[in-house]
Amino acid sequence: MKHLPNLLTLLNLFCGSVAAVLAVLNRLEWAALFFLLGVFFDFFDGLLARAMGVQSELGVQLDSLADMVTSGLVPGLVMCQMLGMSASGGWNHDGFFQHSLELTGMLPFAGLLITLGTSWRLARFNIDENQVRSFVGLPSPANALWVISLPLILMYNGSEWTNAVLLNTWVLLGLTVLSTFLLNAPIRLFALKFKSWDFRENGLKYLFLLLSAVLLATLQYLAVPLVILMYVLFSLGVREDEP
Repeated sequence: MKHLPNLLTLLNLFCGSVAAVLAVLNRLEWAALFFLLGVFFDFFDGLLARAMGVQSELGVQLDSLADMVTSGLVPGLVMCQMLGMSASGGWNHDGFFQHSLELTGMLPFAGLLITLGTSWRLARFNIDENQVRSFVGLPSPANALWVISLPLILMYNGSEWTNAVLLNTWVLLGLTVLSTFLLNAPIRLFALKFKSWDFRENGLKYLFLLLSAVLLATLQYLAVPLVILMYVLFSLGVREDEP
C-alpha cells in the first residue's frame, strides 16, 4: 500500500509519454486528453502520499521526472507542431515531424525552449524549501496547460482572427519566450491549497475559481490562456510564502 502514491506518479508518467507520442503524430487533441489525465494523477499522488503518511525522497524524485515528461516535453512538442504549421503555410493534419526540414527549417525546434525552461524550473523547485504555500514562477502544469490549449483554440474556437494570430511565427516565438520566462520568473504565485474554508482567508482564491469557471463556460478553450493570465495578475500581491 505504501507504494500506491508512486503508482499514481507512474500513471502520470505513462499518460505523459502517450501524450508525447501523440503530439509527435500531430494528434494534438488526444495529446491534450492524455496530458490532462497525467495532471490528474499528478495532483492526487501527493495528496494520497500525505494522507497515508508515506512521503519519501523516492516519491519526490519520481514525481519530478514524471512532470518533466507530462508538463515539460509535451508542451514543447506541441509548440514545435504549432511553429511547424506556421512555417509550412498554416493549419494542417500532417504536422511538423512529418515534413522535411527543407520545408520548415530548424525553426520549429525553438518550441523545445519550453522543455528546457521546465527542466530548470523543476530542478530549482526541488531544492527550494520556500515554495510550500506559494510558488516562485509559473508552475509547470499551468504553463503546459495554456500551451496545449493553443491548437484546441484553433480546432474549436477558430476564426479568421484567431487563426491569423496563433499561426503567426513571430507570435508563437514570442509565446515560447514568454512561457520559458514565466516558468522561472522571480514572481510569487499563490497555490490553490486551503488550510481552511474561511472566506476572509481565501477570498482571492474563491474569486479566482469563480471567474475561471465563468470564463471556461463562456469562452471554452479560448479561456485557458486568459485564466493563466488572470492567475499571474491575481498573484502580484503575494510577497512571501505563508507558514
